[in-house]
Amino acid sequence: MANHLRLVYQLTKREVVGRYKGSMLGIFWSFVNPLLMLFVYTMFFSVILKIKWGLNDESKSDFAILLFVGLVMYGFIAECINRAPGLIIGNVNYVKKVVFPLAILPVVSCGSALFHWAISMLVLILALIFFGNGVPVTALLIVPVMVPLVLYGLGLGWILAAMGVFVRDISQVVGVFSQVLMFMSPVFFPASKIPAAYQGVFRANPLTGIIEQARAVLVFGKQPDWNSLMLQVLVALVVCAVGYGWFSMSKRGFADVL
Repeated sequence: MANHLRLVYQLTKREVVGRYKGSMLGIFWSFVNPLLMLFVYTMFFSVILKIKWGLNDESKSDFAILLFVGLVMYGFIAECINRAPGLIIGNVNYVKKVVFPLAILPVVSCGSALFHWAISMLVLILALIFFGNGVPVTALLIVPVMVPLVLYGLGLGWILAAMGVFVRDISQVVGVFSQVLMFMSPVFFPASKIPAAYQGVFRANPLTGIIEQARAVLVFGKQPDWNSLMLQVLVALVVCAVGYGWFSMSKRGFADVL
């Protein structure tokens, strides 16, 4: 176990550093990218379309911060699932090595996504300090709120990584699905603004509750809904277990296909 943890750490570090290798700003891009993303979406939705969140005395900075929380939470799961289909076919040399634990590749991908999520959280904290009402004490509770999202990322990562070996088109399908997921989640609007006829569809999306919980603890200074959070964790554990089981069963055929 200890050897696997060290391997995950080393591969995650290599993954993060390698992504920006050769660029002028290097790893600083992980800080710049969320800022640019925040600026573009805020300009489009708040300035051009003039969409309001519905808060009293709402400013553009309030909208930007609430929007950014949704983008950060969505961005984590999107990175996990978008990269998953190519993890095995992009590391064929590992498949031939009997001693290499292939199951850690989705864990490494999830770890890389978690690193970028942490950088985005730093950007959010700075925004709350300089443009918001400060960082509430409840912001520390973002850690338990993230638990089900990480488990979903791992479970879906294992499922899609295995499927990507046998069905090469899955990467295209996942790319479209992740875009649809963004608009089927309360990223650009509060869940309260979803029409009643569609509430059931949006609530069936686990990301809806997680994003709302994240905004509650990070921006509004509220406790998360612990009952809802525990239910999310239980469901995410099932997804994670099913994903790992599917991957373990499927990996026996990887060498034959690759």
